[in-house]
Amino acid sequence: MNTHSPLTRRLALQRAAATLALGGLGARTALAQKKYDVGASDSEVRLGMTMPYSGPGSAYGILGKVNEAYFAMINERGGIQGRKIKLITYDDQYSPPRTAEAVRRLVEQDEVLAVYGNLGSAPNAAIQRYMNTKKVPQILLSVGADRFNDPQGSPWTMPFMPSYIAEGRLYGRNIAQTLPKAKVAVLYQNDDFGKDLLKGLKSALAEKGGASVVAEASYELSDPTVDSQIIRLQASGADVFVNFSSARAAAQAIRKVYDIGWRPTQQYLSYVAAYVKATLEPAGLDKSKGILAMAFFKDPVQPRWAQDPGTKEFLAFMKKYAPQEDVSNAMAVFGYNLAQSMESVLRSAGDDLTRANVMKQATSFKGVALPMLLPGITLNNSATDFFPFSTLQLVQFNGSEFEPVGKTIAVK
Repeated sequence: MNTHSPLTRRLALQRAAATLALGGLGARTALAQKKYDVGASDSEVRLGMTMPYSGPGSAYGILGKVNEAYFAMINERGGIQGRKIKLITYDDQYSPPRTAEAVRRLVEQDEVLAVYGNLGSAPNAAIQRYMNTKKVPQILLSVGADRFNDPQGSPWTMPFMPSYIAEGRLYGRNIAQTLPKAKVAVLYQNDDFGKDLLKGLKSALAEKGGASVVAEASYELSDPTVDSQIIRLQASGADVFVNFSSARAAAQAIRKVYDIGWRPTQQYLSYVAAYVKATLEPAGLDKSKGILAMAFFKDPVQPRWAQDPGTKEFLAFMKKYAPQEDVSNAMAVFGYNLAQSMESVLRSAGDDLTRANVMKQATSFKGVALPMLLPGITLNNSATDFFPFSTLQLVQFNGSEFEPVGKTIAVK
């Protein structure tokens, strides 16, 4: 790891602080202070994760593969405080029943300390009550639905992605400011992800008045295409198209909008699908030019980051530990950020590797600047608001890459 990166400096300070705290104590006292729950010991920490390595969400399976590679690197370097990290991950095919089955196995048979990073609103909703009943951390989830930010009702569940409602509100505000009389058509995934984005968009438009949603169409993740939905949305006469879809459906929608001759004044794309490799290339780069989206991490193949230390560090990691994965797939970067965040949680937990302390550390980020986050964006959350992202960056696709539009924007 680059010894000059912000994350490395922060982790070094954590280790130094821990050393100083124990400096005046004898070895016997230090050992006595260690606390473990099931899944942790002097030599090992077991973590669990489910991912759609196959099925309709398989494009996101790279997240789990990068996490496996990252902790292989950590273990090669001696682990975390001398403990090796054992990441046990299963394919849930983005199917809630499969997620529930796999997570029960992780908790009851594999006896993991925590489950982290799991993808998707429906899969995570299927295990939310179980995890809170069992009091097992369900943290750093690859999801931004508000139902997972409920410190009172679900104190063992914590999202990692920015709030979908907040993101939707940002698009609504941008439309109201730039196209105050716009007629808006929305395609959305029929789950918490799509519904939360739509809720945020509508609430922001209603506050400003003028621009409004005149048509909306939903789709299921298992639908083979969204062609019929796009045709219906075009017929509404809308002049703004908002695409609240995951990568495969988003690409289909962008391509269909162009191919049927619909030329909205502006198009918006959720950060969930704002990837050149996974979404815009399949859609057609020429058909995607001008699309606006929100972003919070760097795309490693963009020329603007060629000399960036964090990007160089990421590319070196991928080359050595995940050579079979595509570094131009920006979802690998999200997986890298996810792994570094989990590492930070474990280092902050020190020798108190109880589930309660892991949960406490996961909800106590303060100004954590991961090397692959965009400038000005850091992790910050608290015991009363688990969402770790308080700012996002508006970006626009110029035909080859997303470029920033203005400064970072507060999401609340």
